[in-house]
Amino acid sequence: MIGPDAAATPASVAEAVAVQEALRSRVDLVGPGPSEPVTVAGLDVAYAESGDLLAAAVTVLDARTLAVVDQAVSIGRPAFGYVPGLFAFRELPALLAALDRLTTRPELLVCDGHGVAHPRRFGLACHLGVVTGLPAIGVGKTPLVGDWAPPAVERGAWSALRDGDDVVGRVLRTRDGVKPVFVSVGHRMSLDNAVARVLALTPRYRLPETTRSADRLCRDALTAARAATPPAKG
Repeated sequence: MIGPDAAATPASVAEAVAVQEALRSRVDLVGPGPSEPVTVAGLDVAYAESGDLLAAAVTVLDARTLAVVDQAVSIGRPAFGYVPGLFAFRELPALLAALDRLTTRPELLVCDGHGVAHPRRFGLACHLGVVTGLPAIGVGKTPLVGDWAPPAVERGAWSALRDGDDVVGRVLRTRDGVKPVFVSVGHRMSLDNAVARVLALTPRYRLPETTRSADRLCRDALTAARAATPPAKG
């Protein structure tokens, strides 16, 4: 069982680091996770330029057709300061609120961010996986930690993402000759399966369809929220 402390917002940077250190032992890096999921969810967050408003979105896709079958958004304020390596605490409350509004429970969470490819091996995908109990993976556009050799140019090629002596993910080419993405395990998944799921979700574009649909939804929701907010009186 995961206690309420797992999703609570810490009061300081030191407390946030302590939470990550404490929770990372609960991460399941073996899985193997669902090899043929029926539903897969994408999660993303958009921020207003002012930084004081965000929109968190979750879209649930049919894993076979990649059609959106459910979606939800949550509008709120960042729950924590802008601190590298602690982004999960800014977004977790709003993402959990959006997940709670779904009518379909997804079999896999695909986060726009990282899992164990993180300085403390506990990125957003790990945190969401541990809190919800759902299998989760991280797919980052850019790396947070690690060194790697460029993978071959063809789709499906990959190279190991290493941080010191640890392999923390894979640098995966999802389109021929296009910049790779950075895949890491979040919770209850093997790295092999995580890579296979990402390839299944990228039939046409560099980023998974889960990420693309969640990105559109959170941006649209943020635009609508800003339009509905009366301007501040000067």
